[in-house]
Amino acid sequence: MGIPVQITFDAHDPAAQARFWALALHYVRQPPPPGFDSWEDFAGKIGIPQDQWDRLDAVVDPDGVGPRVLFQKVPEDRTVKNRVHLDVNVGGHADDRRERAQAHRVELEAAGARFLREVDEPTGWCLVMADPEGNEFCLQ
Repeated sequence: MGIPVQITFDAHDPAAQARFWALALHYVRQPPPPGFDSWEDFAGKIGIPQDQWDRLDAVVDPDGVGPRVLFQKVPEDRTVKNRVHLDVNVGGHADDRRERAQAHRVELEAAGARFLREVDEPTGWCLVMADPEGNEFCLQ
């Protein structure tokens, strides 16, 4: 059995990034622990100062299969191209995958993503995109 992983993004606005990536991956915002109505209730209960309640957010696969994606607030900007990126696979049969990817592109652009370029090579096809904070990912 493999070792489970979590994917972590540095972010200026963790909540906005969580909303975007929940849409991109068909994930959901991670619900608060049992017994709490909100993450704010949980944070207050465990003594996190209120001015730090926005420093983390996360999305999870509703089926419990994919990795958790965590967004942590950082003050600095991204200064170089990210060395690791996500490939967002829209699935479906190869004959309609491009159409499905283009449809998802429209949804993601409406949510703040930017289209950067299309890659069509013998080794594969994808749309290179950037999320609202500039992190690149491939849509295929």
